[in-house]
Amino acid sequence: MHTVAVLLLEKIVGFDASIPPMCFSEAVDDDGRPLYRVVSCGLSTDPVPATQGYAIVPEAGPEVLAEADTVIVPGTKVDGPRRRAELSGELAAALGRIRPGTRMVSICTGAFVLAAAGLLDGRDVTTHWKYGADLRRLYPEVRLAERVLYTDDGDVLTSAGLAAGLDLCLHIIRKDHGAAVANRVARHCVIPPAREGTQTQFVARPVPDSVGSTAAVRAWAAEHLDEPLTVAALAARAALSTRTFNRRFREETGLSPGAWLLRCRVDLARELLETTDLSVDDVARRAGLGTGSGLRQHLRRDVGMAPLRYRQAFRASGTPPGRAVAQVTEGALRS
Repeated sequence: MHTVAVLLLEKIVGFDASIPPMCFSEAVDDDGRPLYRVVSCGLSTDPVPATQGYAIVPEAGPEVLAEADTVIVPGTKVDGPRRRAELSGELAAALGRIRPGTRMVSICTGAFVLAAAGLLDGRDVTTHWKYGADLRRLYPEVRLAERVLYTDDGDVLTSAGLAAGLDLCLHIIRKDHGAAVANRVARHCVIPPAREGTQTQFVARPVPDSVGSTAAVRAWAAEHLDEPLTVAALAARAALSTRTFNRRFREETGLSPGAWLLRCRVDLARELLETTDLSVDDVARRAGLGTGSGLRQHLRRDVGMAPLRYRQAFRASGTPPGRAVAQVTEGALRS
């Protein structure tokens, strides 16, 4: 079983620390068997103080890092990496236990720890938008991607702040085990399977008024993707003008209604390719993408493969194909 070690470093951001256990522990196969073993660890087994006024007791000490297949460092205010671009002897020794080839992941300011260890030099990485300037100043060899929710550089993955850790964990599960497993985890967490957008859409933005929210319409549309869903029809279902509906939709999702529907339809098509024997044309129809040629176009854009090749690759290896570097960027908002 794939072991995920979550390294808790003082002061730990409690929300960030809770994300990997919640997501990876809910990832199960079709028979309900867990796909990951998740272990929280610290530099010792002593309680790790959190930024929010409580402490988290890790299950294990640093020895578990030696057996981990994936190591995740959640957001932290640990002094050396955050202030002086250095590792304490204790932290350096703990990281030295990690086997070569282990997948390294950071959430939020956990990126400072990976950078201090020299793991991010020359890579495209991200962190919380508030601390990007600090990361660039302390670690000039790092290529900071400021406007993305997460980056995937193969064996090193980073996310922006807080809730972007959910996006990254779902992305990892999707890469490892396919859309169906990731979608089940997303449903458990009551979050979208894939959230498009940029960090900037979440900075200094007012929270939409619950009156006239598009949430109910989005939930309905997700169950009717095979139908011809127009913006005008969705706006009418929400009892809003088309202009107001478009504005609220962007406020709540960061996407236009058309871009959101396309994302949902491609995700459904990927799941159907992975889990059924439906023909390409049938998959396209059920996902609301029209014909097989439409599905081929969108799938090639997303994963660089034709539908049948995608299905063959997934069923042969158990892992769906993905891009070497996956960054959710502002370009998605213009699709």
